[in-house]
Amino acid sequence: MRSIVHLSDIHFGRLNDHVVEPLIKKIETLAPDLVAVSGDLTQRARSHQFKEARAFLDRLPQPQIVVPGNHDVPLHNPLTRFFQPLTKYRKFITDDLRPIHLDKEIAVVGLNTARSLTIKGGRINEHQIAWMREKLCDLDPHVIRIVVTHHPFDLPEGHDESDLVGRARMAMETLASCGADLFLAGHLHVSHTTHTATRYRIKGHSALVVQAGTATSSRGRGEENSFNLIRIDKPEIEIDRYTWNQQETFEVSLTERFQLTPDGWVRAT
Repeated sequence: MRSIVHLSDIHFGRLNDHVVEPLIKKIETLAPDLVAVSGDLTQRARSHQFKEARAFLDRLPQPQIVVPGNHDVPLHNPLTRFFQPLTKYRKFITDDLRPIHLDKEIAVVGLNTARSLTIKGGRINEHQIAWMREKLCDLDPHVIRIVVTHHPFDLPEGHDESDLVGRARMAMETLASCGADLFLAGHLHVSHTTHTATRYRIKGHSALVVQAGTATSSRGRGEENSFNLIRIDKPEIEIDRYTWNQQETFEVSLTERFQLTPDGWVRAT
């Protein structure tokens, strides 16, 4: 079995300060095999915000897969935004914009979907799709294949289609052929789990799309701060949502279970 803590939308620069220490302590007690952070480590891509985010990551368990979000690209400096969009992210967080974690049970790849030309939106390009094909397609069938992005491959009801990662359908067709199992994302500050089969309708393929809310930001958009713990024991995946509560601690507020069938991942009954 493997366990993954999935955090998103940390937003140093606009924090719920009192949740940070309890969050770190809770993750320490969970002792995950991997921590995945799906973008927006800062609010405005300032150096001091990246330094605070770096110090936060240093206190979390290793190994980690971290990807940038649109807030990690400078907004108010056009020259930096278009010519050096992730210089500070590379300096303080990681120079690796295509992180990968491989072991005998899971293969996790991270992609940068943040782009200079958009304020909120993101996309995947053909080179990234080719790289994912190279890393994922030839793995042992037993290995669970996981993709981490900031912008999501699917949406909860009521959200605008512009929030989807650009070129999602083209990427999904390739990833379906590689047997992708799980897509982790953030961006919306809303917790959500769904199946790719509903939107993409690729025969014989149904992966899980897991959306994390914001772990520490004060911009909860109607939700308390939260994160996910994903337990993988093929052919089963269990997802616990940990939510900040009135006792000022993170506790499980929802557990969802899924099973792998010949048609892909489905909700367990």
